[in-house]
Amino acid sequence: MAPVAIVSDTTHYLPPELVKREGIHQVSLYVGWTGESMRELEMDGFDAFYARLRTDPGTPSTSQPSIGDFLAVWEPLLQEGKDVVSVHLAGGISGTCEAARQAQALLAERGLGERVEVVDGETGCGGLGFVVLAGAAAARAGGDLQTVAERVKQARARARIWFCIDTLEFLRRGGRIGKAQAWLGGTLKIKPILTLQREITPVERVRTSKRAFERMVEYGDRLVQEGMTAWAVQHIQAPEEAERLAQRCREKIGGEPVFISEVGPVIGTYTGPGLLGVGGIDPSLLV
Repeated sequence: MAPVAIVSDTTHYLPPELVKREGIHQVSLYVGWTGESMRELEMDGFDAFYARLRTDPGTPSTSQPSIGDFLAVWEPLLQEGKDVVSVHLAGGISGTCEAARQAQALLAERGLGERVEVVDGETGCGGLGFVVLAGAAAARAGGDLQTVAERVKQARARARIWFCIDTLEFLRRGGRIGKAQAWLGGTLKIKPILTLQREITPVERVRTSKRAFERMVEYGDRLVQEGMTAWAVQHIQAPEEAERLAQRCREKIGGEPVFISEVGPVIGTYTGPGLLGVGGIDPSLLV
């Protein structure tokens, strides 16, 4: 067993079988409408949530894990003799990483703080997935706490992710519009293309779904140019489009994706159904 355990929250949306194979431990975020609060990790699929999101006039709320949630995952690992590198959703859009640091401070009072390294992943979804997988690879290779944390930070600097969404409406409703605020300008009919590096950041806007899809393919070309040939595709309620994008990326980048997966409700609350994204990382960081 690796001497260092990798912990993340649920917003990487790696396929469950990949999470299990890589030995990644998870702390769940929460999502739900007024009077409800569900652990994302315990949801039995996402279809029902997105069906309601399309029709319910209310906006779901999301919340970070509690300090106790972190301790419930970390403490058994520490008792097994493992150190912990805990990597989380970008602090620019979530308080998850700050809550993790508060949990680490409690451990420090018990003399255990130095055995846990909390890292702001500065991204989410597939970007966070790649960062977490890089940490898992370093742990599998026998790296100590600082070696694994350094690999995570290297991956954080090298991971790339772009995604297109059908509308800015969900970002506006959820208060996560950020720098894309300038795009509202009286119309929500554009097809925004964004990235997530510290916060959700606008990249460009196009007019049609067809053009947005082709731009995702072109970002696949950019991954090749930057040496990011370990790649992945993610979507929300768009499996056919995701497979079509993956096929184009197989032709452009070569090989099979590290993963194809659906983005869950915590992020989907703010992007809405129809998201399609592509991302990648230097493959040397995953071994």
